[in-house]
Parts: sequence; structure tokens; C-alpha cells
Amino acid sequence: MSATYKKVFWASGFGWMFDAMDVALLSFIMVALRQEWGLSGEQAGLLGTSNTIGMAIGAVAGGYLADRIGRKPVFMLTLVLFGAASLASSFATGFAIMLLFRFLIGLGLGAELPVASTLVNEFAPPEKRGRTVVLLESFWAVGWILAAVISYFIIPAYGWRIAVIIGALPLVYALFIRRNIPESPKFQQRDQRVPLKELLTAHKRETITLWIVWFAITFSYYGMFLWMPSVLVDKGFTMIKSFQYVLIMTLAQLPGYFAAAYLVEKWGRKQTLATFLFMTGVMAFAFGNSTGTGGLLMTGALLSFFNLGAWGALYAYTPENYPTPLRATGSGFASGVGRIGSVIAPYLVGHYSSLHYSYTFIFGMFTAVLLIGTIVLLVVGKETRDRREPSPA
Repeated sequence: MSATYKKVFWASGFGWMFDAMDVALLSFIMVALRQEWGLSGEQAGLLGTSNTIGMAIGAVAGGYLADRIGRKPVFMLTLVLFGAASLASSFATGFAIMLLFRFLIGLGLGAELPVASTLVNEFAPPEKRGRTVVLLESFWAVGWILAAVISYFIIPAYGWRIAVIIGALPLVYALFIRRNIPESPKFQQRDQRVPLKELLTAHKRETITLWIVWFAITFSYYGMFLWMPSVLVDKGFTMIKSFQYVLIMTLAQLPGYFAAAYLVEKWGRKQTLATFLFMTGVMAFAFGNSTGTGGLLMTGALLSFFNLGAWGALYAYTPENYPTPLRATGSGFASGVGRIGSVIAPYLVGHYSSLHYSYTFIFGMFTAVLLIGTIVLLVVGKETRDRREPSPA
């Protein structure tokens, strides 16, 4: 079981890394496309929005199917979908076709994430479960770092299309997944199906809490980080300098994950998540008010540290709120409904920036949403660290 658990963890982690690499590449590609295709701020925002609409739909569908037909087949199919769509997007000739491909990419990405976290959660030993899922999330930082490296060295010299082709590598990886990942034993041993309505009946408190917290974190993350290279360009840096600084900030994501991985077992899921959410809000406000290079790099790095640590704690916390027959569905719905925030935020940033609103205002908006999410979690959320598996109604 130990060898199988490690195999599932590493295979899922590399899938997670490819997901992050593709999402991160979009933030860098947006800078290049605005220059090459003459896109407005609102059009660039719509690219991010189409991607996150796909992720929201994919999360709900992927979680639901994983509780019906199994974790493994859904995980494999989602990798193929977003890999194929990513490869096709490298041949896009205009804004409209790129919108379609970004939607399909998001569909695959959104379905994969809750399924992978559920799969790892069900294989991990109970005493390591929270830490393991946070460490799984740390592969997201690796993917962002790879995307930043690829963008810094590839896009200026060879163009954005080559960078996107590299992002299609999951097509090959999906073949490895199919041969080497076993199905979750908990899924195979389940003795009943739970009606979907139990999300808002027997598990109403947990579901509403998760939906609000997911909204807060996706709204802030996709609004801030998809636009980060563009924000730096607007603050007066060149495209290459912008990519370099985002790479430096991204490196702070890894220690953020590692800190959260330690604290979810030391403090508990709820306290760790609330702390990292609150500090993300503080750093968002500080970044929006920074002007000098040193201040931008410092606050940007701390923003990465706390925001991605919060993501890790959230992925550990979410599946523990539901029983096995409803776990992937509950996680998928939390991710999907919460990702309404990720649909709205990229467009809002583009809209407000085109109207010349200050970044103090824009990042203050993220701070407000994060504080609301923190308060709801502290007041309504339950601690799940030493909790026995919730029972179906």
C-alpha cells in the first residue's frame, strides 16, 4: 500500500504540475497577444474568463463523474482533453478561436483538480492525509516556475506558440497515467450512492462554507496572478523584466506550500487556511500600493507565499468535509461554484484597468473579498484534522 500510495502521489503531482504550467502560460501569453494581436484590456480579460468558465463547468462535471464511474478514468480523460486543446491553441489565428480553445483547456483542467485531490486523499495514510494533499498542491508552484522559465527564455526569442506547444506535454503523460495508476480502493468499496441533494441538506453547513471560501480564493488568485505580468508592464517594466520579476515572485510559492503542509497537521486545517487567507488579503493591499522595484518584489513574493499556501490548505480541507460516496462530487461542486469568482475577476481587472482605475483600488477589491472569506470560514467552518469520516445521511 505504501508503494502504491507513493506512485499515486507522484503521478497525480506531475499531472497537477502540467495543469499549473498551462494556466501560468496564459498569464504570460496575454502580454504577448496584447502586443501581437492588438487586444484591449477587456479582450485579454475575456481570455482568462473563458478559461475559468471551462474550469468551473469541468470541476462540477469531473467531480460528479468521478463518484459515478471512478477516479482513475476521469483523471486520465481530463489530461488528454486539456493537452489536446492546448496543442490546438498554438495554431490559433485570432481572438475568437483562442477563446474557444481556452474554454476547452479550462474544461479539462477544472475536471482534473478535484479528482486528483480526492484520489490522493483516499490513498494517503490518515496521519499524513492533510500534509500529503498540501504537498500535492505544491506541484502547482513547480508548474508556475516552469511556465515562468519557459516564458522568459522562449517567448521573447521564439514566440508564444512554441511555449504553448510545450504546454501540451500532458498528452504523452496521460498514457503513463492509464498504465500505472490504480483505482481508489475506497471508491471500489463504496456500498451506496448518495443523492446529490445531500450537498445542501445533510452537508449544508460545510457546502456553503466551502463555496464562499472557494469563491474568495479563486476570485483573488485568478484576478491577481493571471494579470501579474501585465500589471508590471503597466507599472513601467518591459515585457522581459516583467517575466523575470514574476519568476522571482513565483519562487516564493514553494515555501508557502511547505509551511502550510506543516501547519495543517500542527494547527489544523481551519486555522491554517484562515491565517493564510487573511495574510493574502494583507499582502494584496500592500502589493497594490507598491511602486518601487524592491517593494513590488517583496510584497509580490509574500503574496505568492500566502496565497498558494492557502490553496494547499483548502485542497486538504475540502474533501474531508464529505463522506466517500459524495467526496469527489462535493469537492467538484465547491471548486466549480467557487470558480465563478475566477470567471468574474480576470474580466473585472481588464475592465477597470481599461477605465484607468488605480491598482490600489483593484487590489483593495481582492483584499475585501479575502477578508469576507476568512470571516465566514472562522465563524461557520468546521475543523476536520482529527474528524472521523462524515457519514452519509
